[in-house]
Amino acid sequence: MILAILILYILSVVGIGIYCRKKTSTVNDFVLGGRSVGPWFTAFAYGTSYFSAVIFVGYAGKFGWNFGLASTWIGIGNAILGSLLPWLILGRRTRVMSKHLESATMPEFFGRRFNSKAMKIISAIIVFVFLIPYTASVYNGLSRLFGMAFNIDYSFCVIGMAVITAVYVIVGGYKATALNDFVQGIIMLVGIVAVIAATLASKGGFSEALNQLSHISTEGTASPGLNGGFVSFFGPDPINLLGVIILTSLGTWGLPQMVHKFYTIKDERSIRTGTIVSTVFALVVAGGSYFLGGFGRIFVSDEELTQIGSDGIIPKMLESLPEILIGIVVILVLSASMSTLSSLVLTSSSTLTLDLINPLCKNKLDEKKSLIVMRAFIAIFLAISVIIALNKNALISDLMGYSWGALAGAFLAPFMYGLFWKGVTKISVYVSFGVGVIGTVLHMIIKPAGTILGFNVASPVNFGMFLMVAGLIIVPLVSLVTPKMKKLELDEIFACYKQKAEVEVTDAIPDAEKLK
Repeated sequence: MILAILILYILSVVGIGIYCRKKTSTVNDFVLGGRSVGPWFTAFAYGTSYFSAVIFVGYAGKFGWNFGLASTWIGIGNAILGSLLPWLILGRRTRVMSKHLESATMPEFFGRRFNSKAMKIISAIIVFVFLIPYTASVYNGLSRLFGMAFNIDYSFCVIGMAVITAVYVIVGGYKATALNDFVQGIIMLVGIVAVIAATLASKGGFSEALNQLSHISTEGTASPGLNGGFVSFFGPDPINLLGVIILTSLGTWGLPQMVHKFYTIKDERSIRTGTIVSTVFALVVAGGSYFLGGFGRIFVSDEELTQIGSDGIIPKMLESLPEILIGIVVILVLSASMSTLSSLVLTSSSTLTLDLINPLCKNKLDEKKSLIVMRAFIAIFLAISVIIALNKNALISDLMGYSWGALAGAFLAPFMYGLFWKGVTKISVYVSFGVGVIGTVLHMIIKPAGTILGFNVASPVNFGMFLMVAGLIIVPLVSLVTPKMKKLELDEIFACYKQKAEVEVTDAIPDAEKLK
């Protein structure tokens, strides 16, 4: 039964890629879908790129174990801070300015917004390098569930996933990705509700599961009386819970694969609809995933945790479900992961081709050659990430923490300020790049210990959060004391927000009353 469902799903995904091939003849079609993607497709593309096996398996399991039901706040933060506010604040301005500057990628945006080819190339390298560990974390999470459902070797799961993703992205480009994201998003919404209901039912329902969780002490041992640490409003460790909320929510404001969705918006109505749809989607999928993970301690003992690790908590919770529900879980996580992977590889390959290879070529690549190079880089990117993912001992949360910390730490502040403020300087952008990248690399090497303001700095998640916040402070401070761009350049860049429309006057003679 599970295998049949899986085969049917894979065939439909590949079929959509083949169907969209005829509509992908130019670079603009391949990367942006012709900037004509409707609101529901854009919103689902945003949501499905946001949430994958990394969230459902890695983060929901680990942080549900650490914080109990309070981990649901992470999903709520993802919905409000990671979905609602970016759409409201960044959506329209990103679409308008990126079209005005004719930029299809974030590095291209930086290059034209700050009139710097070097900035474009440097940011392209950062994108390519630091999207790889995030991609590896997606493979890692998915493969653990496949191993649980089919007892298939981890390596075969990783390689098979890469091949399937490569086929439909290489063939169909962004339109295939968006259409598949819509289908996958529907599966995720229905699947997460069904899985939560079935999983809690196996423990006697919500009330009984809640009762069992309330008897587990914050030290992780069962106690005869109520303890309540893992069912309390903010959980046993609210400070470090806040760090996870900030990283996983604020990070979307500066991640190239997330911001890219705003480039493709069709019209004003799409922004309004997309804001609502993406927020509800995040609330159900992310909120549901973390809510489910909050019950991990009543399914997995401390002894079992030492054997399976935090990445094995969710698979362990689900292994006793009926076969049909395991099939739903597999398709749910496969849907989430494939949508995220397709977004990552498309972002990486387009960035490398348009922002690194093309500028270095003496004779710029034409449309046909650019598409060939882009598709080749998709295969290369997937191959590298597979090699990293084959190290299954790497924690999903760590891989994602490093990736998001470097990318959002480098890009979030200069991108957001650059949309609104003419005063952002080139030097401040480079400083932000350095803080995000160098800070992440040093953390990987040194692995610091201790706490800052109660936050555990050994955690890549918390450290990534610090890098994002640091960028928001550093960019305006450095901009105030470094040389500004020329006024004429800035006026031309920001002219897109002041376009005037001519209207036909129907009453040529003014009303005397209105003139008084």
